[in-house]
This record gives sequence, structure tokens and C-alpha cells, in this order.
Amino acid sequence: QCLETYTNREWRDTKGRTPARYTFATLVDPHEELPPSEISSLRYWAKIAEKMGVEIEPITKKDLAKLANYDALFIRETTSISNHTYRFARRAQQEGMPVIDDPLSMIRCTNKVYLNELMTYNKVPVPPTVMIASTSDLEVAAQTLGFPLVLKIPDSSFSRGVKKCATFEELKTLATEWLEDSDLLIAQKFIPTEYDWRVGVLGGQPLFAVHYLMAKKHWQIVNHKANGKPDQGGIKTFTLKEAPAHVIETAVRAARCIGDGLYGVDLKETKDGVFVIEVNDNPNLDHGWEDSGEKDEVWVRLTQWFLERLDRPGR
Repeated sequence: QCLETYTNREWRDTKGRTPARYTFATLVDPHEELPPSEISSLRYWAKIAEKMGVEIEPITKKDLAKLANYDALFIRETTSISNHTYRFARRAQQEGMPVIDDPLSMIRCTNKVYLNELMTYNKVPVPPTVMIASTSDLEVAAQTLGFPLVLKIPDSSFSRGVKKCATFEELKTLATEWLEDSDLLIAQKFIPTEYDWRVGVLGGQPLFAVHYLMAKKHWQIVNHKANGKPDQGGIKTFTLKEAPAHVIETAVRAARCIGDGLYGVDLKETKDGVFVIEVNDNPNLDHGWEDSGEKDEVWVRLTQWFLERLDRPGR
């Protein structure tokens, strides 16, 4: 399928329409296997935004030249500082447009080395961590963290570039391979749980809270199988009032270290406390999933985030 399947006409109700005050561009890739938002969810948002005087229009990577025709940008492709999503974010910022995700958030969230140091500096709890610059650091990692431990490539995402090592031999083999392409690796203490907390934070305030359950017979929420088809775990939803206050508070503290955009904070809740695993720009946001606890308020607040910035005096 191509984007023509999702034309603007399908994203808005033409009956009794009032003229929109603003038009927001939403960057999508109709062919992406694991997009942060499904097209159906973005259509759902468009109906809510329309009632608030906002028109939502899908754009693709070929539309960079016409980005300035819009008032704001919401990036709903998996972001990377090495592809067009970063160029779109930069262009939007240069045009003075409110944008999620902004370039600085992309840079900060992409680099897990920086993220770990930022959390530690701000006293946000993270798992015990050892940086690995060469195989000579592996003994320290093994002694400090024990086995199993988790090894990460700094710019890993969607559970890719994240492996569990059960023995020193496994660690050495994997680290040797990954260090050929990466200057630095991250080793962290393995914290087994049946789920990760995912707390959405928007503008420094909690937006949603869910459990991401581990993929079947796997230790991560996404299992990238050898046949290439990813297997994802389930989800359990909560209202913000139902979620533990200390989980929400820790997530908000972590997100505020990054910026005031939209973030998905992954946390492990254990008997020893709550630990931030990572802060993600470009978090998943789908109707019937992440919005199940707070319902339409999630989409209303997302729209308001953009409107508040567009309506600021002197803008």
C-alpha cells in the first residue's frame, strides 16, 4: 500500500466542517513494520483534533520542501539522527514550528551513554552500569555486575542491539563483535521482571501508564526472531491514579532531564526500588493501547501541547 490509501479526506470529517485554525503535519512511513503510531490511531487523533480547530495531514519523507506550509510537526516514524526524521525535526525547529520530537531530544535519547550519565548526575535511579571501551573492561563489568548481564549498543532501539550475556565467554564474544562498529558499549545489571513500566510524559507531566509485558518465553518486550518477524509482548493499562506514585514521579523526573516534549520512560519496579532503564523519544502511542487508561484525554492533551506553543504571545 502507499500513502494514497491514507489521503487527507480519510483523516477528517468533511460534513459540517469548520475552518481549521492550524494544520499539523504528521510524518509517517506507511511501510514501517513497527511504527510508533498506527495510521488508524492517527486518524482517531485527527477526529479529536478537528473538534479543537486543528487539521492533521499525513506527510512522508519526500515532503520536506513543503514542511513550512504547516504550523507544527508530529513525527510518527521511528526516529534516528542519521536519517530524514532528524532533518525534518531540524527544519521544523528552524521554521519556528512546535515539533515532537525535537532535535535535541532525539540526540539525548539516542545516546544511551549520555542518557546514563545524565540520569546519574540528576540522581535518577538507574541499574548498576559499566561502560566498555575495549575488551580490557570486560573483567570489571563481570565483577561489578555479575551474570547474567545486559549488553547494549549506545544507539539501540526496539530491543535491537540489546543482548543478555549469561557467561563471560558470551560477553567477550559479543563485545568483541560489537566493538568493531561501536566505540563504546554499555553493560548493565540484569533485572528480571515480568513487565516494564512505560510511563508517557508530555510537557513535563505524566500522560499515560502501562505495563509492557515480556514477549512469550523471552526476557524483552520485543523478540526479534531469526525469521525476521518481531514478536511483541502484551500490554496492561492503568489510569494515572492507579499507577504507583513513586513510579510516576521517577518517570517524570527522568523525562524532565531530557526536555519538555513527548517521552516514553521505561522503568523496572523491584523490591529494591524503581530503576529507569531508558527514556525514549518517539514513544509508541496507539488508540486502544497506550490511551486505554486516560482515554481521549491523551489525544486532547497532545493537541493542546502544540496549541499552547502556537498561541504564545509574541510568537
